[in-house]
Amino acid sequence: MVSQKKKLGEILVEKGIINEETLRKAISIQERTGERLGEILLKMGLITEEDLYSALSEIYNVPYVNLEEIAIDPDVVKLIPEHISRRYKIIPIKLNGDKIVVAMTNPVNIYALDDVRIITGREVEPVLASEKQISQALDKIYTIQKGLEETLLNIAPTEEETEAPVEVLEDEAPVVRLVNLTITQAVQEGASDIHIEPTENDVKVRFRVDGVLYDVMSPPKKIFPTLVARIKILANMDIAERRLPQDGRFRVTSQGKIIDFRVSTLPTIHGEKIVLRLLDRSAPLIGLEKLGFTEDVLEKFDWLIQRPYGMILVTGPTGSGKTTTLYSALAKISTPEKNIITVEDPVEYQFPRINQVQVNTKVGLTFANGLRSILRQDPDIIMIGEIRDRETAEIAVQAALTGHLVLSTIHTNDSAGAIARLMDMGIEPFLISSSVIGILAQRLARRICSKCKVPKQPTEEEIKVLKLGENDIIYEGKGCEACRHTGYRGRIGIFELLMVDDEIRSMIVDKVPANVIRETAVKKGMRTLWEDAKLKVRNGITTYSEILRTVYAGGL
Repeated sequence: MVSQKKKLGEILVEKGIINEETLRKAISIQERTGERLGEILLKMGLITEEDLYSALSEIYNVPYVNLEEIAIDPDVVKLIPEHISRRYKIIPIKLNGDKIVVAMTNPVNIYALDDVRIITGREVEPVLASEKQISQALDKIYTIQKGLEETLLNIAPTEEETEAPVEVLEDEAPVVRLVNLTITQAVQEGASDIHIEPTENDVKVRFRVDGVLYDVMSPPKKIFPTLVARIKILANMDIAERRLPQDGRFRVTSQGKIIDFRVSTLPTIHGEKIVLRLLDRSAPLIGLEKLGFTEDVLEKFDWLIQRPYGMILVTGPTGSGKTTTLYSALAKISTPEKNIITVEDPVEYQFPRINQVQVNTKVGLTFANGLRSILRQDPDIIMIGEIRDRETAEIAVQAALTGHLVLSTIHTNDSAGAIARLMDMGIEPFLISSSVIGILAQRLARRICSKCKVPKQPTEEEIKVLKLGENDIIYEGKGCEACRHTGYRGRIGIFELLMVDDEIRSMIVDKVPANVIRETAVKKGMRTLWEDAKLKVRNGITTYSEILRTVYAGGL
């Protein structure tokens, strides 16, 4: 297996990674210290880990794998006891027919190869990987599992009807550890929501990451009442009330981040379902230029938000990034010369120099009431978290007509649909045409993971729908540790911007149907959500399957 023809230093020189003089200096250090040549060169910053292991793969005549760029099957990892893996610095990564593929720091370690063969009953196919990556992969797979197992072992059974006193629950260390473990893992993975769902026999814990839910753990049903009570205590909710939905909130600091949690409970036939929404207060605000706008649309949207008055609406379903877009717009136009006031539910990000009002329906502070008060505060720019009813819509329109720039969100499927929605709320067409200056519809699609992005052969459907040429390439993510083996990491905005010009205003006054307004806007150069989504696939940012999931194609 080992090639005796060349040494490590010779290979690195041949590849042009180091020169002869550097090699002589490193060998001189090696003779004095006894360290390995590769370690010396790494410490000197003369080679990368990738350089070292690529060269070693030639020496050992086995492939080198970057564990951060491949999908490791946790079930395969557990075919070998953890202490054996750590002793030999190895990790099984997959099954290949009747063989087990094992990443090793030393693929010619006979003792390790024999032990793996005996333990698994399979022939071993060794590959080379760095000690650091092997250790990190083992930690990732075993640490969270071990913490969960230890926590669950220490939780005593709790009858569903039993109500533990608050004092007892606050000191219930195992439950505290389980909740802390779940929160920490959610923050690590960039989750936006934690779902805790009771079933007939167990409990499902799921995270929503980049808009998609996935299973995390399944604690036994016996711990569920204590778990619910712990979360209710944190959120200052009534632990005795199980028949009605409740809402609460709490704040924690995790890994140096300040995270606000909005908590919602919902009684189901198997117990109270809990959803925790994570709001990272310490996350930096994303600039408009990084949201995913194409250059032409960004230029038009930037022009809109610089207008002295008028209403700009951002539309899309829940979780489509509307609030982020509004926040980025406010950050762009915020100056000491402007008085900017917002009314929100909730306030998700705190700005310097911007006056933010939190809706509180319990004391009568609604969007409409808050908006009335804001108009008496000499505002230049007003941001309304959401236009939900006729009263709020009427005040927003009047504000836009009386010299204020108003930004808000509304729930519709596309940009033209926002006009119909305002009419449905009872707003007169002539008021809409006079106040609304632009409508931005948006969705969020997952980005292809940059660490495992590879070219892919397009299917016939993709060639047809995306209008690909013979030499056009599209991409996909093959799955790696960085993206939790999904092939996606982060999200990108898909946008459709309707500019309300004189012709569109006339159509609104004449109550022309939304689909006709949309067709007219397209003829004037508006790129639809579907066209923008396809463009981002052709540009290698996302995938065809992802835009089918997130953007309605209108029959393709």
